[in-house]
Amino acid sequence: MEERTDVKITWLIEFHWSLFPTLSPKATTQRRADSESYEDQIALWRILHPNVSQGCQGGCATCSDYNGCLSCKPKLFFVLERIGMKQIGVCLSSCPSGYYGTRYPDINKCTKCKADCDTCFNKNFCTKCKSGFYLHLGKCLDNCPEGLEANNHTMECVNIVHCEASEWSPWGPCTKKGKTCGFKRGTETRVREIIQHPSAKGNLCPPTSETRKCAVQRKKCQKGERGKKGRERKRKKLNKEENKDAIPDNKGLDPSRETPEQRENKDKQQQKKRKVQEKQQKSVSVSTVH
Repeated sequence: MEERTDVKITWLIEFHWSLFPTLSPKATTQRRADSESYEDQIALWRILHPNVSQGCQGGCATCSDYNGCLSCKPKLFFVLERIGMKQIGVCLSSCPSGYYGTRYPDINKCTKCKADCDTCFNKNFCTKCKSGFYLHLGKCLDNCPEGLEANNHTMECVNIVHCEASEWSPWGPCTKKGKTCGFKRGTETRVREIIQHPSAKGNLCPPTSETRKCAVQRKKCQKGERGKKGRERKRKKLNKEENKDAIPDNKGLDPSRETPEQRENKDKQQQKKRKVQEKQQKSVSVSTVH
């Protein structure tokens, strides 16, 4: 069993440096004078991962002071975290965003998704793309394929939706100025409703109403069938006739206070009286002669 553990540790160390050859112990030693100290890097890593066990405590099954975790306890995932110029092994219950988990007989490891992928199921199937890319069939694209359009809310390529309208309603009654009587030619209208509104690249919606000319047998409007405008015109006509026939009573008014209109009406009234008197005098003269 010890042999197997030694083999696993040796493989993990080789796995560390095969993935990151520029971070060999020799290269790290050469760059240490120009970068943060190893202790500072570890302190920073502990600040960034307060809930992750340090050293060989918690999730680590085996570890080293320099590389952190080398193997994890069962069901945990092994992840390489970059701290400045150094890589530290970490054991987590699930892979972080931007990684996908793979289980092997000897180790469960987290592998980074593709550069344009934010979260993924495996190396070939992305579930969420990074900003500026649109998800389509597990891949992240700059532009959506023909026949699809980009949904900027979900950042996915979706089907283009065209407008859909209902069937036309029956034609309405033939009318003219709001009336259904008193005319021979008018117009009739029919309508329809929008069932599905279009997406950004979809076909626009058609008109929802249509009007055409119509002809009917003219019929006289019955009382109460006149339109509002017709009733208004009739009322104004009656008022005009009443005002025309009305003779203002100017008796007892001070002539100095009479308006020009009142004086004019008064003169007309006097002229009318004189004409009546002249007719009466002529009729009397004729009867006297006979």
